[in-house]
Amino acid sequence: MLEIRSLHTYYGDSHILHGVDLDIPEGKAVGLLGRNGMGKTTLIRSLMGFVPAASGTLAWRGQDCTGATPERMARSGIGYVPEGRGIFPNLSVRENLTMSARRGPHGRTDWDFARVMATFPRLAERLDHGGQQLSGGEQQMLAIGRALMTNPDLLILDEATEGLAPLIVQEIWRVIKLIGQTGISTLIVDRNYHAVLSHTDLAVVMEKGQVAQSGSSAALLAEPDKLARYLGV
Repeated sequence: MLEIRSLHTYYGDSHILHGVDLDIPEGKAVGLLGRNGMGKTTLIRSLMGFVPAASGTLAWRGQDCTGATPERMARSGIGYVPEGRGIFPNLSVRENLTMSARRGPHGRTDWDFARVMATFPRLAERLDHGGQQLSGGEQQMLAIGRALMTNPDLLILDEATEGLAPLIVQEIWRVIKLIGQTGISTLIVDRNYHAVLSHTDLAVVMEKGQVAQSGSSAALLAEPDKLARYLGV
């Protein structure tokens, strides 16, 4: 569904991504692992169009999207939950959700307001609260719910559980598993490598802006020595 080939990205004079390849198949969950500063977020921001790639190609459903704007990538069927959540603090929970509601690129309306409320009952209790009034865990639920309201084919979650309480972390992983069961592809970044590998089909490990290891998540989970080398665990 998504194919990235030989992607090179810079921040000013700093060469961040060095020829990265990434595939996300239809209906699959892919984990993106690596220590801090290895290029994971830059890769996501490059594929979303926030950071222009210096070279390489990106194809979405067979169509060349190299250099596409974030608006085009979002409308093509990619939902993005950024690190830091990015909700609108001056809008209520209801407004944050309804302003993003739309049909998917193929007319899909599986994820509507009622379904998001059923998935995140805590949000249903806080519909009139402003985004800034929510806890960190509630903000993350809102960010995920808002992305789902766009009815995406691919959902990207960057640091999905960072800084959250253990009970909220369990809830977020429950929802991520549920999302995968609905057929939406996912790309997941999280520091808890064990949780990532347990909730994904495939995984890519990055080191110094390059893909150091890739394959099935189950196979990587069974090779702790490799994980220790690249993740420092």
